[in-house]
Amino acid sequence: MNIGWSELALEQLRAAYDYVAIDNAMATERMVERIFSAVEFLEQHPNLGRPGRVEGTRELVVTRTPFVIAYRLQRNHLQILAVLHAARKWPKAF
Repeated sequence: MNIGWSELALEQLRAAYDYVAIDNAMATERMVERIFSAVEFLEQHPNLGRPGRVEGTRELVVTRTPFVIAYRLQRNHLQILAVLHAARKWPKAF
């Protein structure tokens, strides 16, 4: 399966990294590792996530983090649309 990251998802991941790194560099590394592990798991099990709040998307809660990965599955392509903190307001579209 081919995986692509939207520019928005990469920006959100960088912003989360920068924010957490201010207080705890080790926690930052664990957080990023968990997010990438979740994406790798999605590669093998793309229908694992729940139906998304935005039509045509799915969502996966990243275990032991406050983050949710929003993604779209199209044939053999998994597009990571966003990496959002669960407490944030969800967008109406990606």
